[in-house]
Amino acid sequence: MISVAEALDHVLALAAPMPAESVPLAQAAGRWMAEPALARLDQPPFAASAMDGYAVAGAAGIGARFQVIGEAGAGHAFDGHIGADQALRIFTGAPMPAGATHVLLQEDVRRHNDMITVEVAGRQSNVRPRGDDFAHGASVAPRRLRPQDLALLAAMNVANPRLRRRPVVAVIATGDELVMPGEVPRPDQIVTSNTFALKAMIEAEGGIARLLPIARDTTASVAAVFDLAAGADLVVTVGGASVGDHDIIAREAESLGLSRSFYRIAMRPGKPLMAGHLRGVPMLGLPGNPVSALVCGHLFLLPLIRAMLGDPTPAPRIRQGVLGANTGPAGPRAHYMRAQVQDGHGAPVITPLARQDSALLSVLCQADALLIRPKDDGPQVAGAPAEFLDL
Repeated sequence: MISVAEALDHVLALAAPMPAESVPLAQAAGRWMAEPALARLDQPPFAASAMDGYAVAGAAGIGARFQVIGEAGAGHAFDGHIGADQALRIFTGAPMPAGATHVLLQEDVRRHNDMITVEVAGRQSNVRPRGDDFAHGASVAPRRLRPQDLALLAAMNVANPRLRRRPVVAVIATGDELVMPGEVPRPDQIVTSNTFALKAMIEAEGGIARLLPIARDTTASVAAVFDLAAGADLVVTVGGASVGDHDIIAREAESLGLSRSFYRIAMRPGKPLMAGHLRGVPMLGLPGNPVSALVCGHLFLLPLIRAMLGDPTPAPRIRQGVLGANTGPAGPRAHYMRAQVQDGHGAPVITPLARQDSALLSVLCQADALLIRPKDDGPQVAGAPAEFLDL
């Protein structure tokens, strides 16, 4: 068995960046940029008023008087020139007229007909210089696009950014014991559940999940479902990766050319896990137990997708906290315990849930974190330092 860290290194080594494509900005939310985006103009593209008021030529002291000779609003520039004793009524966002350098706030002056008198001396220009936000040619480094990033690209006049194509992930549940939700299982069957959670996880991370038919425990069925995965960028199987007589995924994948990177990890839940290349694309074989599959999904599948999308730091984000309860020894494998996190004085407090059976989805749904117990870690007391992953 290899460590979680070693397994993650092997999994990430399988990742190749997805090709780039041009995507309309309105469809780019949550997508990863494939290359830097360059501003195609200055922002603002002209010196602009930052306030509603009066544009004048230079700073003005109390008592100074100016004649108002016109008006400018956003999208409506003033074509004339502002002389020494002149002012222009101006509104926020309007271009500064020629000759003007300052904007007097409207509340700092008194106006009578076309004359204004300064009653409060201004301390700043109230002008946004041309290019104050960004200049033509400014670069935005590749990132996953948030709403504020979309606004920035729009302001830069980038209508079709170059993004990573979303990876298509074929998800295959395996086993004669499984039926789909809505079907009536036999007394010796259960309803498949893992693939629906994995689909949601994949798509939240930026992939496109294809749920394939359940592969039954026969060579013909497994081969047929693997054929349906053709064209996917990543193949994920759930179950059938162990060494039992009916766990045929590994055997069938190898017969189809799987180049296996590893098999079995020193962790719980989730020891039976394999990864490699199959037919030119990465393959990840997750355990069949529900909690094991989803924990391994967080630890290995999502980082793999992030790496394929170009995330420079795809590994799970480990956080620091303190234990909220005494815990027993971890055992010979790293233990990822379902836990709950609360705010504490100076550090989050993480408390493992009482039941840790890897088949209990109801317990996983109570958890919002995984407490990480290192291999061979001894008993720990409440308040001791602890590491965890958010769920």
